[in-house]
Amino acid sequence: MSRPAPHVLLLGGTTEARELAAAVHAADGSAGAWRVTSSLAGRVARPRLPAGEVRVGGFGGASGLALWLREHAVDAVIDATHPFAETISGNAARAAAASHVPLLVLRRPGWVPVPGDRWHPVDSLAEAAAQLPALGRRVFLTTGRTGLATFADLTDTWFLVRSVDPPEPPHPPRMTVLLERGPFTVDGERELLRRHRVDVLVTKDSGARATAAKLTAAREEGVPVVVVRRPPVPAGVPQVADVAGALAWLAGRATAADTGGPTADTGGPTADG
Repeated sequence: MSRPAPHVLLLGGTTEARELAAAVHAADGSAGAWRVTSSLAGRVARPRLPAGEVRVGGFGGASGLALWLREHAVDAVIDATHPFAETISGNAARAAAASHVPLLVLRRPGWVPVPGDRWHPVDSLAEAAAQLPALGRRVFLTTGRTGLATFADLTDTWFLVRSVDPPEPPHPPRMTVLLERGPFTVDGERELLRRHRVDVLVTKDSGARATAAKLTAAREEGVPVVVVRRPPVPAGVPQVADVAGALAWLAGRATAADTGGPTADTGGPTADG
């Protein structure tokens, strides 16, 4: 009797996660194929669903995720969440280490400034909010809806907020909301900056191609950009920058399993209680 396909849990929600799920799912039934389950946080009302099995919602912290890995016989975990999903990335590292399950982080490269950019790098939304009064009064805020409370005290600043879903209070008192999902074009972003007389852009360094057009438009319009740096990947966890790298890692895990080689060294931190 042939062995069942190894099971990979893909922590997703990003474009790369959907592309990886599609590639793994398409190989189902072939030699070295994996069964894939994608996990979505459930923070978006109508998420783009990936191929294969899908679960939605949290796990209950690192200990809950470790239990899920054991109960569902997971052989590998790939963290392909948003670069700013710091909590789930930390939980994944601790859960994988506690469960002795190999873990990989898939992170697209961050954005890199080019000549003409007027970037102001910061380490947090709070630092971004502190810089705004000196940079402008009409702000294009593209950091997502969950951090709006950080800007709620800026009563003299007008915000253009772009979000997939409607934001909830607390949020800035002077605010116009655009409910949109990328990809966006340079022409569209330039027109948006001009129409709303934006004099400063605030963004997180997501590195996403679908939302990079705003940086080009800001450079062409001479608009300063406050860029929130991404948090580091958990220490000791291997990382790749693209789907091809993740597929190569999975192929290596499958080969190690078939030959009886080691598959469980994550190098990550230990789990909580």
